[in-house]
Amino acid sequence: MKVVSFLPAATKMIYDMGLQEYLYGVTFECPKEAADQPKIVRCILEGKNYSSIEIDKIFSASKAQGKSLYWVDDALLESIAPDIVFTQDVCEVCNIDTVCTETAVMKLSKRPTLVPLSPDNLQDVFECAITIARAMDKEEVALNYLAGLQQKTDHILDKLRANKAPLKRVMLMEWIEPIYNCGHWIPFQIAAAGGVDMLSNPAGDSIVTQWDKILKYNPEVLVIAPCGFDVNRSVAEMSLLTSKKGWHDLEAVKTDQVYIADFDLFTQPSIGTLVQGIEALACMFHPEIFEADEMIARKFANYSQLVTSLTSI
Repeated sequence: MKVVSFLPAATKMIYDMGLQEYLYGVTFECPKEAADQPKIVRCILEGKNYSSIEIDKIFSASKAQGKSLYWVDDALLESIAPDIVFTQDVCEVCNIDTVCTETAVMKLSKRPTLVPLSPDNLQDVFECAITIARAMDKEEVALNYLAGLQQKTDHILDKLRANKAPLKRVMLMEWIEPIYNCGHWIPFQIAAAGGVDMLSNPAGDSIVTQWDKILKYNPEVLVIAPCGFDVNRSVAEMSLLTSKKGWHDLEAVKTDQVYIADFDLFTQPSIGTLVQGIEALACMFHPEIFEADEMIARKFANYSQLVTSLTSI
């Protein structure tokens, strides 16, 4: 069986479940485990260092013209002749969508089975792992994989209850300029970590959120995790937020509860990375209860402490 993944999250779950022997091709932005895999999907933004504003303008123009940011190496896909192609319909900015995939597949002499993975909430992402494994006739592997992850989230919930931890008023930003709230499964991650984001859009798309609305909401904890950005990349654009009127009046700013996190904890919907995101959020919301292990600690940073460390170098 030959499998191709047009979705980084699917690639990540395939490796997490130990099914990579069936994987023959991936996208340019798939996780490091797949570094040696042939790259079938490419993007016009690949290798460029555009700002948040520039990326938003490029996407808006592309969408207005009915064009995609992504393209498929048709010759490479033909040479692989896959049996299964995993794709998605959640976000046409983050990854190639099923429509573009179908167009590429129609050109092939051998038609593979398309398996779209389009989760809306956290439970849907759990089920995506089962869908992937079932398509590869390995459903039991997925069930064992998910059982281990469920134990981690249960442990967090038990600890929150045992400590009678108060619910934190949170906002998580998926983009800096313009500001986007969080959607889909992320509000469920926040809830599982002991917080609530009243500006979010559970099980739906993230949307542009006005700064005045954020000021009125006044989050206790602010998490900044722009899609596609790691901590260092986001720090470079923090002035877009810190220069806004009222920034220093936010409760999260005054109490040093502003955090920057790697995007893959939230906007790469591999259930393994999303559970890591819940673990990281629990440490941000309730540092008096939870302590990040070495791996999780590398994925997020307190903004005030990060600025202090950078200025002292």
